[in-house]
Amino acid sequence: MRDTLISALLYTLANAAGLLLAALLLPGFKIGITAFIFATLLFSGIEIILKPLILKLSKKSLPALEGGIALVTTFVGLFFTSILLSGMEIGGISNWLAATLLVWLGALIAGVVLPRFLFKGVDAKT
Repeated sequence: MRDTLISALLYTLANAAGLLLAALLLPGFKIGITAFIFATLLFSGIEIILKPLILKLSKKSLPALEGGIALVTTFVGLFFTSILLSGMEIGGISNWLAATLLVWLGALIAGVVLPRFLFKGVDAKT
């Protein structure tokens, strides 16, 4: 149970880092502070739900898509989050593509770095 909570926390923080990176670097990516919190939670939830579905679809219909499944999941997660949350705006196709890449890259880097700093002294086996 503890490992699941730690994993969920790290996943959410990594997604927050990715969204923050896109918001800082892309002029058309606008998100308010309150919307950022909700977007992080909503985006993480959507990704958790959609990742297995997209993976299953890709194995069945588009096996070549399997390698880029994280990018596809990030794009779909951003799409649904922007539809469901009025405080988040991603403008233009170039912003959508750049936001997908930046959110994925930021979450990937944060997912590797955060556990080393946040849970340095925590024994994961207990």
